[in-house]
Amino acid sequence: MPQPVRVATVGLGWVALHRHLPVMKRSRRFEVVGVIDRAPGRARAVAAERRLAHSAEASSLAGVDWLDQVDAITVATAPMGHAALIGEALALGKHVLTEKPFTMTVPEGEALLAAAAKADRRLAIVHNFQFSRSARKLAADLEGGRLGEVRSVSAVQFGNPRRRLPEWYEQLPLGLFYDESPHLLYLLRRLAGDLRLARCLVSPSTRGLVTPARLDAHFTSPDFAGPITLSCNFESPISEWYLAVFGEKAAGIVDVFRDIYVRLGNDEGHDTLHVLATSLAATRQHWWQHVTNGPPHLLGQLFYGNEEVFDRFGRAIDGEIEALAPICGERALDVLKLQHAIIERQEIIGG
Repeated sequence: MPQPVRVATVGLGWVALHRHLPVMKRSRRFEVVGVIDRAPGRARAVAAERRLAHSAEASSLAGVDWLDQVDAITVATAPMGHAALIGEALALGKHVLTEKPFTMTVPEGEALLAAAAKADRRLAIVHNFQFSRSARKLAADLEGGRLGEVRSVSAVQFGNPRRRLPEWYEQLPLGLFYDESPHLLYLLRRLAGDLRLARCLVSPSTRGLVTPARLDAHFTSPDFAGPITLSCNFESPISEWYLAVFGEKAAGIVDVFRDIYVRLGNDEGHDTLHVLATSLAATRQHWWQHVTNGPPHLLGQLFYGNEEVFDRFGRAIDGEIEALAPICGERALDVLKLQHAIIERQEIIGG
C-alpha cells in the first residue's frame, strides 16, 4: 500500500460528517489532516472530536496556512461554492473529489476540466450509487443475461418535502431537482449509454416553491433502442428512489435508499399462480436484504458505494488513472449538460 493520501475536507454538513470523514477513516488510503468550514467554531469542534491536526474557519482556501501538508481536497459544501473551491484547490496543486452537482453552469465545469488537465491533477465527483451493493447485483444480472433482452430503463423518484433536506436547495435552478438528479442521471447513463434529452414536462410546485411538483423526462441514446425515462414527484408523502430495468425474461429493480435489489421473473399471463409467485419472490428478496443491510444501516456504516468512490480516487492519485473513469470530471460534465438541457427545454404544464 502506498503512503496515505493526505486530505482536507471543506464543508462540514451532513454528507461530510456521515460519508466523507467516516469512509476515509476506515480506509488505509487516506489520512485526514484537517477540516475547513465557514460556520464559527464548527471546524474546530469537528477537528477536536475526531482528533484531527488542523482546522480552519474559512469560506475559501486562501489563507489556510496548513494546506502545504495536504495532497487532496474533498468538497462537501453547497453546490454554489463548488466551482470556486475546486478551482482554488487545483491552482494549489491539489487533487479534488467533490460532491454532486458538479458545478452551477456548464462553462464552469468545462473550465475546471481544463484546469485539472493543465495541472495534471485528478478531479473526481461523488457518483456513488453506481457502486452500491444493489446496483452491483443489477449489473451482474445484466452481464449474466438473467433479465434477457432489455426493453426499457426507468428511474423513479418520490420526494417527501418533510424529510431532511439541505437549507439551500431552493436557491438552485429547479430547486431540489438540481441537487438530486445527478444520481439518477448517472445511473441511467450507466445502463443506457450516452443520453440525449427528447422531452421534459414539468408541473410547477403547488406550494410556491422553485422545486416543481413533478418532472418527467424522456431520453434517447445511440447505445440503447428502448424507452429511457426519469420521473420525479417532489410533493409525495413518501421518499423512495428506484432504478428499474425491464427485460424480456425479468425485471431488475434497485431500491436505492434501502440498497436492495429485487429480480422479478416474467409473470406470463398474469394468472393467480404467477401473481403469487411474484409476490413471494419480491417479499423474500426484500426482507432477506433487510436482514443483511439492517445492522450496517443502524450502525451508520451503510455507505452506498462511497467506499468505492474514495478507493478509486486514491488509486487514481497513486497512478492507476483508469480507476477514475466512472467518476471522472468528463462523466460529471455529461450529467451537468443533461441537467441544463432539462432546465432550458422544460415544457411547463398546468400551474
